[in-house]
Amino acid sequence: MSLTKRCVAEFFGTFWLVFGGCGSAIFAAAYPNLGIGFVGVSLAFGLTVLTMAFALGHISGCHLNPAVTAGLVAGKRFPINEALPYIVAQVIGATTGAGVLLGIANGKPGFSLAGGFASNGYAEHSPDHYTMLSCFIAEVVLTAFFLIVIMGSTDERAPKGFAPIAIGLSLTLIHLISIPITNTSVNPARSTGQAIFVGGWAIGQLWLFWLAPIIGGVLGARSYSNLFTVKK
Repeated sequence: MSLTKRCVAEFFGTFWLVFGGCGSAIFAAAYPNLGIGFVGVSLAFGLTVLTMAFALGHISGCHLNPAVTAGLVAGKRFPINEALPYIVAQVIGATTGAGVLLGIANGKPGFSLAGGFASNGYAEHSPDHYTMLSCFIAEVVLTAFFLIVIMGSTDERAPKGFAPIAIGLSLTLIHLISIPITNTSVNPARSTGQAIFVGGWAIGQLWLFWLAPIIGGVLGARSYSNLFTVKK
């Protein structure tokens, strides 16, 4: 499969992740009397990855996340010369998804971006006001374990055909833990798409949601590669 087609797959997959995950947070999390809450939003993010992993995993590998791409490069599962096109496609997909969400949200009287628009933040912009350091640690640790799950479930020794389920459920668990902390990033593209439209504080805090997930992704992938990969 050509790099162009694989990047198109990454665009569509990341669009779906933002549209489904952030969309559930924006439209359904606190809907009067029928809100899906943290559990529903967590499940929505997991389902976006699970469905796209089955739909597009055989095309692009279904990274949908610059931290995953960086981690897979560090874990020697993905060529470094293809990382930048993947990351660009992911950011464009996430931003397009966020733009479509904004177009829909603007159709509701009284809608305002001041509500956060599912952006990620720390300190006063953390949902439960966790410090910058707490948010940084959470994002590093959670992304590291996400990459361990990805590396392990796609290992040639792992049971075949179940990786999308493990990866999707892992992302669900990550959101269940960290929505109150950072609104859950573990994905710089997802964070960028929302921040571009919110502007201001969201752009100012975006650095953490690039740096921490990429550090975590590299640490997780390298840990799996060094500790558990069978050397040939």
